[in-house]
Amino acid sequence: MTPQLLFYIIIAILTINFLVDKYLDYLNSKHFDDEIPVILEDVYEDKEYYKSQDYKKENFKFSSIISIFSFLLTLAFFFFKGFAYVDEFSRGLSDNPIIITLIFFGVIMLGSDILTTPLSYYKTFVIEEKYGFNKSTKTLFFIDKIKGWLLTIILGGGILALIVWFYQLTGKNFWIYTWVFMAVFSVFMMLFYSSLIVPLFNKQTPLQEGELKTQLETFAKKVGFNLDKIFVIDGSKRSTKANAYFTGFGKKKRIVLYDTLINDLETDEIVSVLAHEVGHYKKKHVVFNMIVSILLTGLTLYIFSFFINSQLLSNALSVSEPSFHIGLIAFGVLYTPISEITGLIMNYVSRKFEYQADNYAKTNFGATPLITSLKKLSKNSLSNLTPHKAYVFMHYSHPTLLQRVQNLLS
Repeated sequence: MTPQLLFYIIIAILTINFLVDKYLDYLNSKHFDDEIPVILEDVYEDKEYYKSQDYKKENFKFSSIISIFSFLLTLAFFFFKGFAYVDEFSRGLSDNPIIITLIFFGVIMLGSDILTTPLSYYKTFVIEEKYGFNKSTKTLFFIDKIKGWLLTIILGGGILALIVWFYQLTGKNFWIYTWVFMAVFSVFMMLFYSSLIVPLFNKQTPLQEGELKTQLETFAKKVGFNLDKIFVIDGSKRSTKANAYFTGFGKKKRIVLYDTLINDLETDEIVSVLAHEVGHYKKKHVVFNMIVSILLTGLTLYIFSFFINSQLLSNALSVSEPSFHIGLIAFGVLYTPISEITGLIMNYVSRKFEYQADNYAKTNFGATPLITSLKKLSKNSLSNLTPHKAYVFMHYSHPTLLQRVQNLLS
């Protein structure tokens, strides 16, 4: 295979992936005005439904513009030898492979962020503001951006430097050491993410004594779930959208409730949300997802080890000297078809898990409060109640609201 042929294969993969995504978006947009299913008619009043339609359509138009812009920019970077220029610039600043790699990805990420920040700003302060979701201030927006940069530099840069170091020491066997490190790091983050990373952006406080805490603890005791860490996160300082999540395992497990969730739902509805999250834990979904993620990471790294020092890949991107960072860029594109397939499988499994967690909540607490909570959450986020089946199959990690309600009523 010639470098030129490989280059056009890379371009073809990028193009096909883009066109498929745009076609799915188009199909989905054609269902924005579909009639709401009978069992979901109580989600929206007429005025709210029209508002949800406007929100979906405006987001569709905006995301289409962004994706087209991003695609054309990416193509331009490939055709005009952008990676070669950044590689040459990085090598001009250092002879150390680790430093070269950090500069290379630093330049690309900085350039990308400079271009996308205005779009993110518009999304937050124009679209989200227009529909009543945004609660963030401009100061908070840029503080978050700076914190994100620092976290990327310190944490992301540190991990990248360590992986390149593994490569320098062990050659193609680097994938084994990297895999072990990433597995340990994944477990560490699952245990400590909520206590180490989240506080950098949000304030978490223990749930105060009262009816809600009593009801949550009563349910947890009933199903044999040790619940000694219930936290409330101040999500309302950025958005009105509500959420809740479960993190960690063993003594480090905790339930985190957004303050917007507490404000939007009744006590029994919040307990039903907890019951759903406990269902994930009881059904071992957390452990399963962690193990599969680690295995997929190992598979990806193993395959990457065959491409990491490829002269062919480097030449395809107009770079004469093979390197870790150029190999990673080319491999990232070539691996897209495999990652799409594994993504589809994981989304399918995730949707099955959501049904199982819903059924657990139904069995142990009842279907009605979970149904009303799901409807309220969909209403408050102006969710799409009639997505296209193909779009759901490709992109949804959760069943649609209609599917979940039908399952709970069966």
